[in-house]
Amino acid sequence: SDLPPAAGLSSSSALIIAIFLALRDLNNLANHPAYLQNIQTIEDLSGYLGCNENGQTFGTLAGDKGVGTFGGSQDHTAILCCKPNNLSQYAFCPVRYEATVPWPKNTVLAIGVSGVVAEKTGAAMELYNSASKRTAAIVNTWQNGTGRKEATVAAALATSPKAYGELRQIIADMSEESPEFAKLRLADRLDQFRTESEEIIPQSAEAIRSGKLDLLGKLVDRSQANAEKLLLNQVPETITLCRIARDLGAHAASAFGAGFGGAVWALLPETGAEAFLAKWSDRYRKQFPALKSSFLITRPGPAAQRV
Repeated sequence: SDLPPAAGLSSSSALIIAIFLALRDLNNLANHPAYLQNIQTIEDLSGYLGCNENGQTFGTLAGDKGVGTFGGSQDHTAILCCKPNNLSQYAFCPVRYEATVPWPKNTVLAIGVSGVVAEKTGAAMELYNSASKRTAAIVNTWQNGTGRKEATVAAALATSPKAYGELRQIIADMSEESPEFAKLRLADRLDQFRTESEEIIPQSAEAIRSGKLDLLGKLVDRSQANAEKLLLNQVPETITLCRIARDLGAHAASAFGAGFGGAVWALLPETGAEAFLAKWSDRYRKQFPALKSSFLITRPGPAAQRV
């Protein structure tokens, strides 16, 4: 691959998927009873391959230690389920298709790789896993506070219109009792999750569908701000890339991936894209000259396929 390594571009997930697809076909795994029992759709396969990395059990297929990161199956779903010139909207735990949105006409994606390596090993692993651990702590708090058994934050919030307020109060009460619990900033993580999942994503899809790219830009700005202030997974370099892109006239710009480095995408008109890229890279490199940053232009492409 010519993708920059450890840049938040899902190269490790792509490698795992490519190896699995080859081994599956070579060994006729798709007709194995265990495969047929657990993997019936492409969405099932996406969830299963996510578990290959994080080590969780999938259906009757027992998990193992994985690679040590508590990631989900978003990358795997994008790689296996995406459609050319479209945006695909999915929900997770389990993977569920929601909608397809046509890519805005006459636009492209510019990608700015910050040069801050988004490693998931060593000391960086704890940072990477922190968001997942905070989510798990929210679920445990919900279960302990209500006696219910919902296994995800989304499932807990879906139980009733009052669930968010109830969960917010349980977290507040626990934070008052325990300074160590308060340090987890679970209320911030809950607010970020709820806003992103229930407001920003569906509203962004509708903004793209209706051609309201100015509105999309405001929604993505809000998402990026929440990543910085609530999710706590951004670094000065990715924040700067977003700011420069918006200053240069990008319709929208956001960091993506697990954070703590990696890359930023910017949506912009196809006309003048190369000039935008030159200005974007020049301004960024003047601020961070020591980093090996890189920039490219792309569009939504096809899913993984046999060549």
